[in-house]
Amino acid sequence: MDVLDEIKAFLGCETPREWLELAARPEALGLLLTDHAHCEKKAASTAMTLMFRYVDRSDLLNKMSRLAREELIHFEQVLGIMDGRGLEYGHLSPARYAAGLRKDVRTSEPGRLIDVLIIGGFIEARSCERFAALAPDLDDELARFYRSLLKSEGRHYQDYISLAREYAGEPIDDRVEHFRQLEAELIRTEDDEFRFHSGKPSQALLDNPEALQARPAA
Repeated sequence: MDVLDEIKAFLGCETPREWLELAARPEALGLLLTDHAHCEKKAASTAMTLMFRYVDRSDLLNKMSRLAREELIHFEQVLGIMDGRGLEYGHLSPARYAAGLRKDVRTSEPGRLIDVLIIGGFIEARSCERFAALAPDLDDELARFYRSLLKSEGRHYQDYISLAREYAGEPIDDRVEHFRQLEAELIRTEDDEFRFHSGKPSQALLDNPEALQARPAA
């Protein structure tokens, strides 16, 4: 089983066809790339936060340091693609996906760390699944770029889940399954906003191209 097959088995569902069709629209490209850049920056920030919070865990420090560097390189690459296409990077209003996953994070340790690591694994896995699913419908430059991300993003997913298992000291299958169901619900249910990790687009979103314009954060 290759990494992509492993990721599809790990996730609770595949990306809805409606999301992929919307993402392939030319008018969606600016918003897709803008949010992708934000995702890479947030991923680097999450890794750095873990490094500062859990300074006594050497395996975490090494893996998160490497992950943060790679995510920042991806951030720069997305900015370069946007610049080459005359697309402007800017602020975006918050999406529901990450907040929806984090609402069930435990507040005491080590449960908090384990849940954050599991969520990181699901976010990276979903990114990887969408890179692969999007690539056939994108232009050659973007298709090559997204396929090039599969290896590193697949490793990031594995790093997060392996760290969660290492630090839990007990089986985490129940927590993984809890977040698997929660993540799948966020992906399957209708979403009024389009983002890289948004759910099935609502009919109002599909019928309103203006909704694909980036909305600045408040």
